[in-house]
Amino acid sequence: MSNIDQTAAIPSASSVFRLFLPEHLPATLMLAGGVTLYAVESYIMATIAPSIVRDIGGLALFSWVTSLFVAAAVLGSIFVAMRPRGIGLRSVYVIAALVFGAGSLIAAAAPPMPVVLIGRAVQGLGTGALAALGYAFIRFVYPEPLWPKASTLYAAIWGVSTVIGPTLGGFFSSGHAWRYAFIVLVPLGLLMALLAPRLLPDVEDDREQAKTPIAQIGLLLAAVLMVSTAGAIEATATKVALIAASVVAVAGMIVIEGRSPNRLLPSGAVSLSQPISRVYLAMLAMTVVLVSDVFIPYFLQTLHGVPAIVSGYLVALVALGWTFAAFLSGSWTGGRAYWAIVIGALIEAAATACLALFLAKDNPEGHMLIIVPAAIGMFMMGFGIGLGWAHLVAMVLKLVADNEKDKASAAIPTMSSLGGAFGAAFAGVIANGAGLVHPGGVSGALSAAHWLYLLMALPGVLAVAVSLTLSRRAA
Repeated sequence: MSNIDQTAAIPSASSVFRLFLPEHLPATLMLAGGVTLYAVESYIMATIAPSIVRDIGGLALFSWVTSLFVAAAVLGSIFVAMRPRGIGLRSVYVIAALVFGAGSLIAAAAPPMPVVLIGRAVQGLGTGALAALGYAFIRFVYPEPLWPKASTLYAAIWGVSTVIGPTLGGFFSSGHAWRYAFIVLVPLGLLMALLAPRLLPDVEDDREQAKTPIAQIGLLLAAVLMVSTAGAIEATATKVALIAASVVAVAGMIVIEGRSPNRLLPSGAVSLSQPISRVYLAMLAMTVVLVSDVFIPYFLQTLHGVPAIVSGYLVALVALGWTFAAFLSGSWTGGRAYWAIVIGALIEAAATACLALFLAKDNPEGHMLIIVPAAIGMFMMGFGIGLGWAHLVAMVLKLVADNEKDKASAAIPTMSSLGGAFGAAFAGVIANGAGLVHPGGVSGALSAAHWLYLLMALPGVLAVAVSLTLSRRAA
């Protein structure tokens, strides 16, 4: 092969495929594998949860299957930044993969639902750490121009997982077969634990010496547990009370974080005068908006006569939009990256508001003139957040000092989990308050769809306003 041919075979500096060059491939496979475990397991669980209840009971504990997993995942991501001295990131990866496998086996062997909950909590610890490690390792294994590309790859994994996860879950959704859904990913976790010491770099621990911020961690976990539980409760009054209590817990965490020398987040993360705090706020607001897609299948089935399996694949357009936009904008830098964040937040907000128009239609015959615009709105919801997310991630890593980059990286999945939990809870309050359950039926669904997507667009407007205050130089 000539030198010209060899040069042509090498991806350009702006290509996400540079992540798969020989010098980066081992780390890419390991980090992407950790994100894959988290993403696929999340969608598998969403599919098999009803089967678990039918087989072993525990309907009263149903909401905790997700709540404990989310709270434990937050704790796992925090552990990456708060781990004891002497435990390197590579060792944390091995521990996290083994913990995930142990949790999966506990859940698979569970006789009653409480043991499933223990397994889910252990799983969450492992997957939360693996997700945070994906961001924590970026600065060590890739040059700075590839940081947004790694985030683009993670977005693609989540997009693909919206198909793989439910499909795998469907194979194990009958009778006792749900137990195998927990076991199927265990070999992958064990393989990753075995390969991590060989394929991941042994990086220097450059964190500052500090005590563990117990108060902030406790308040944050309490907030996540309360708001996650609120998202699965029917009674509106109880739901509102739990959300209010979780907001108070977050406010208390912010006050303590701002005054304490032992910080959970990087410096300036709780002060809106600092750009890092506004980056996190934009991430949080955009995630809150996105989670409202959880009601889309119900509205498609109830109002538009769409079959259940088709509605599931239609809502996957949200993840597909994120993935497509991430690849589209992944090579942008400077001013283009800045405007990708701003315009992306604007697109997400506008697309969400448009769903209030197109989903809130009584369309039992399933006319395509209504369903197609709704599908475009779903795609654009994901497209909006995907356009700027990788650049927000890169901005986080650029804005903090080296000794706080682990904290900054761990906070990214924490913000996603927190935004997802609050988004689901807010969506439940709005939908139930608008009539989803009472009066219910078509009239209740029409009202719920209209008000849900109209009001859930507002955090997107906040994300637009916040992103406009960010510096183009940091993008």
